[in-house]
Amino acid sequence: MKKWEKQTMKIAALGAMALTLAGCATAKSSSSQGNNPGKTIKIGGNMELSGSAAGYGEQQKQGIQLAVKKINKSGGIKVGGTKKKIQLVIRDNKTSNTTAASVAAQLVNNDKVVAVVGPATTSAGTAAIPNMTKAAVPSVSPSATDPDYTLQKSGKVQKYIFRACYQNNFQGATAATFVTKNLKAKRVAILTDNSSDYGTGLTKAFKKQYRGTVVSSQTFQEGDKDFNAILTALKHKKIDAIYAPGYYSEIGLIVKQARQAGIKAPIVGSDGMADAKLAQIAGKSNATNVYYTTPFSTKASATNKVASKFMSAYKAKYGSTAPTFSALAYDSVYMIKAAIEKEGSANSVKIADGLAKLKNFKGVTGTTTIDKQHNPEKTISIEQLTNGVVSKVYNVK
Repeated sequence: MKKWEKQTMKIAALGAMALTLAGCATAKSSSSQGNNPGKTIKIGGNMELSGSAAGYGEQQKQGIQLAVKKINKSGGIKVGGTKKKIQLVIRDNKTSNTTAASVAAQLVNNDKVVAVVGPATTSAGTAAIPNMTKAAVPSVSPSATDPDYTLQKSGKVQKYIFRACYQNNFQGATAATFVTKNLKAKRVAILTDNSSDYGTGLTKAFKKQYRGTVVSSQTFQEGDKDFNAILTALKHKKIDAIYAPGYYSEIGLIVKQARQAGIKAPIVGSDGMADAKLAQIAGKSNATNVYYTTPFSTKASATNKVASKFMSAYKAKYGSTAPTFSALAYDSVYMIKAAIEKEGSANSVKIADGLAKLKNFKGVTGTTTIDKQHNPEKTISIEQLTNGVVSKVYNVK
């Protein structure tokens, strides 16, 4: 009997020990969140490589690839006492919100990336958030500008969502100040792309900040080609400037048709115009007295060594001047690199922690500090086009 009791007690003790060890294993498992690197650091790209926003996605892809190539050439990213090279996995979200969500799932679950650059647009980026959050993997969008992009509905910050560009409210307000102080425009007409939060958000911010008179406020849709009716009506109104936030595809046509109609007033817009295709669509002579807000100026190389090196490398690789969206995507990769090196870890949760603490990051698009809402605090520029070429840059803080 005593022997049986001893055996029972021994079995019970072993069982208790097993449970304790199991409990430790469970605790360890629950605290080990997110994705971890292997021999390489996998970084994903959730990009609009086809569809209506393919122009932006392709530019950002080039910026991402250029950054990865440079980092790998120098040995990779320092993680603790070793260096690991980046393995890039880029997938096309086809400018579709549904596909963007699916791509996010593939990148974090199948490819096991530890961070993602993209998507380019706010809507696609927002669709990807649930899958990024569930996997505890951070993403840095080079160009999602909606003010609420990094926030939950409750107003709390999205832990794993960051961006390299400033928000629409800052961009729209800056344009309003520029129109008032620099262009001395007391009467303004507004043409808004109301098919996206991008255009409507910029217009809302502009109107809130502008102190002059809005004599006309008209809207258009993505894909529209003929703006003559709107412009003819504006021609007979006394206007000092036109504010037209939107993308180069439509704004290029607005500029062209406005000039053909005899409207010589300044046309001011947003970073969606920061593409050489704007002048191609508008015609070089028509793209005069045109302005737009941008986080990156092609003239920045004169005072920014990081920008100068980037622009030279881009020119050598792609044979053209580096566009804004390539610069933002390039910075996005380096922001992830800085976060990894700051934390001494390429675990995805640690990368998110590092991104949230990023301060005075020296990038191509300026010096960036991430605020509490995961937005970058940085300088904004306004470029002026004359005959389709950037002729002057205004820096606004």
